[in-house]
Amino acid sequence: MSKKNVLIIGASSGIAEAVARRYAEQGSNFVLVARSQAKLDVIAADLIARGAKGVQTRLWEGHDTASLPEIAGFAWSALGTVDLALIAHGTLPDQPRAQRDLAYALEQFRTNGESAVACMLALAGHFEAQGNGVLAVIGSVAGDRGRGSNYVYGAAKAAVDALASGLRAQLFKKGVHVLTIKPGFVATPMTAELDLPAALTATPDRVAADIQRAVDARCNVLYTPWFWTWIMRIIRFLPTAIFKRLSL
Repeated sequence: MSKKNVLIIGASSGIAEAVARRYAEQGSNFVLVARSQAKLDVIAADLIARGAKGVQTRLWEGHDTASLPEIAGFAWSALGTVDLALIAHGTLPDQPRAQRDLAYALEQFRTNGESAVACMLALAGHFEAQGNGVLAVIGSVAGDRGRGSNYVYGAAKAAVDALASGLRAQLFKKGVHVLTIKPGFVATPMTAELDLPAALTATPDRVAADIQRAVDARCNVLYTPWFWTWIMRIIRFLPTAIFKRLSL
């Protein structure tokens, strides 16, 4: 595998860091985008130590969709071409609070849905003009079917899934690949407070390895780890009469 020019939006997330470390070991160049300069500085120094050829950083808040065209332009100007863009930012909403606080629920939907959609749209034109590369976005298995325990998050990720599917069909004809990544449970700082089932919970590095293979193989949709393909197939096809009685 050769070095790449990599843009990561949400670069301080656990999965994004793990992905970046893998590409750094190949001598890749990076533009990293996140909301904390202190975290970006730490990540950049780590990537350089691991072999990255160069790292440039930009601050960005997830709701600031107006600045995305400028950030996309900066990335292409800094890197020349972008071989891989990974959209990885997000939050894990407090579902009970979302059920009683409309403003909070909509804020979470914007962060996990609208913002990621805006990122994809802001990058799509650059990829189309370039005529190659991979646009990857982290969705979730939660987007496959709305569940009672996290339907605000699931609805936002479903929007990401639908936009990526349409963009994949459009950009395929231009030589660009769109990858939708659907992790299950992952042990990251975002999930640190949750009591996740150990047997179903992956490390960020395992997910990053799957993402790297999916990028190289030009996969359309990645369930990671692999067994979520079968778990979600069962969940998607459960009859509603049964599904609505489950505590999922």
